[in-house]
Amino acid sequence: MNSPLLDTDRALLWHPYTSMVEPLPVFPVVSAYGVRLRLADGRELIDGMASWWCAIHGYNHPALNAAVSAQLCDMAHVMFGGLTHEPAVRLAQKLVDITPSALQTVFFADSGSVAVEVAIKMALQYWAAAGRPGKQKLLTVRGGYHGDTCGAMAVCDPVTGMHSLFRNVLPAHYFADKPGIRFGAPWQEKDIAALATLAENHHEDIAAVIIEPVVQGAGGMWFYSPEYLNRLREICDRYDLLLIFDEIATGFGRSGKLFACEHSRVAPDILCLGKALTGGYMTLAATLTSIQVAETISAGGQGVFMHGPTFMANPLACAVALASIKLLEQTDWQQRVKNIQNQLQTELARCRDLDNVTDVRVLGAIGVVEVAQPVDMHTVPHWFVEQGVWIRPFGSLIYVMPPYIINAEDLTRLTSAIYHVVGKLP
Repeated sequence: MNSPLLDTDRALLWHPYTSMVEPLPVFPVVSAYGVRLRLADGRELIDGMASWWCAIHGYNHPALNAAVSAQLCDMAHVMFGGLTHEPAVRLAQKLVDITPSALQTVFFADSGSVAVEVAIKMALQYWAAAGRPGKQKLLTVRGGYHGDTCGAMAVCDPVTGMHSLFRNVLPAHYFADKPGIRFGAPWQEKDIAALATLAENHHEDIAAVIIEPVVQGAGGMWFYSPEYLNRLREICDRYDLLLIFDEIATGFGRSGKLFACEHSRVAPDILCLGKALTGGYMTLAATLTSIQVAETISAGGQGVFMHGPTFMANPLACAVALASIKLLEQTDWQQRVKNIQNQLQTELARCRDLDNVTDVRVLGAIGVVEVAQPVDMHTVPHWFVEQGVWIRPFGSLIYVMPPYIINAEDLTRLTSAIYHVVGKLP
């Protein structure tokens, strides 16, 4: 990309969470392979973000390229209304096989945000079909992030989240304090007391609890005790609430388990998947639910589930998702993620000695350095690029979620860059 094209980018394009008046810096990428991004000026960057956590196998993987090419020769897309195709059927079967056994039906969607919208609509339509239409609220915890569409925004943190501007026009839901006990710390029952009280007092109008299991992602990169989920399942069963797990960020191995809910002993009634589902190749998401939820929705009220995206179950996306899951299953991803975790724990530990660092935390292939003040996004990305890495902080969080194929040397370059850049922060 040359300078005139960059000028056109600045003039015409909205990038995520940016201003058209004071745009944040962008860096033109011309190719990607393995864990490296090649810029237009010839520089190579080690990617610490896995393209917002989805490119778990890295870039330009031969197996995934082959899956897309083979499917392209048959058909790139066909509507899913009234038609079906093998990639969608096979992918649905695979997802049912690898997720908790209670989840037996699959709805394909376009993106993670839409998967959350689908989950919320499923919960509301379930209770309407069950003869309890008053159950129209959601219960969740602060510090969560579930997407940028309106229904998803309504269950993100209403104060510290990214969507406070829209708070007065979104549906009002119930928010408990976020889980406070760190992953690996001893459980204390008081940690879930606030949520239990809300469930007890408002269960007649609550349809479901929605939560990111174990890892709160873009809302704060916080890792909490899996025991919280065990208690949450008990509360939902006691008060007739559906339980929705949003595994869009954590699914497919990121936390060290194939799905983060496996750190606990419970399964949800509805599960949202996305991001790494296709290995970063295509946009695709899925919402899985139980036979009970599916049949209740289908037997009452409208008699059908009221949602249907145009690009639902896109054949290219389904084909590459199947290839990505197969690739994951054929590799020792658990050991790779464990190695990444061990190295991040060792190499990020020295950041604790920096005066402006308030916390360092690691789980699976996620490493987080939290600093005292929000970083300046007009300058800090340049500093990381100068170090030969691609790391994009948000707020006061500097973090990495690299592809699982990253080697120890490249991971050290990421952690060293973090230490160097954090040391320069005020």
